[in-house]
Amino acid sequence: MIIAPSVLNANFLNLESDIKATEKGGANWIHLDIMDGSFVPNISFGPGIVSQIRKCTKLPLDCHLMINNPELHVEAFARAGVQYITVHAEATKHLDRLLNQIKELGCKAGVAINPATPLAAIEEVLDLADMVLIMSVNPGFGGQSLIPYCLEKIRSLHSMKPNLQIEIDGGINLETLPLASKAGVNIYVIGSAIFSAKNVEEETRKFFSIL
Repeated sequence: MIIAPSVLNANFLNLESDIKATEKGGANWIHLDIMDGSFVPNISFGPGIVSQIRKCTKLPLDCHLMINNPELHVEAFARAGVQYITVHAEATKHLDRLLNQIKELGCKAGVAINPATPLAAIEEVLDLADMVLIMSVNPGFGGQSLIPYCLEKIRSLHSMKPNLQIEIDGGINLETLPLASKAGVNIYVIGSAIFSAKNVEEETRKFFSIL
């Protein structure tokens, strides 16, 4: 089980201390939600902030690009020090080429799909992807509730390729994480459920005790 707190929901005036608190709570990765205001209706941060986050943690950085034309930007995020770069199947015309591009930059390549996107959109690249990210909310904002039919999509993906690393992003909390685990998820992006807590370290730790 990999817990990847999403700093999108952290306090950016105290970002380093929030990241350190999740580390002390046992977090495995730090998740970076990159938004461009075009692919999703919000803007977050870019490679400059990512390079600063890289300086304050030794945990792997899991970079989720919710942006159009990601092939133009993956090199900048690789240079910023991330280990995983995940791109949306809906955001590029040449998914195979893009996943290979990410690997050539020395990063692990992930592919993400939105709730309404069928698995058929990524079936041909499953052997190329290091992981698949299933969005369990419509991307763009934190604090949303998990869309239940996404769990069925995860079950189908897991049965299709049992050894694949499957990540879930959206609506994961202490109640929904066990449901995602039963469906076949092993990587959990958790945002508001961790960073809205009074004690971020203790809240992070709780997720390791419920399975």
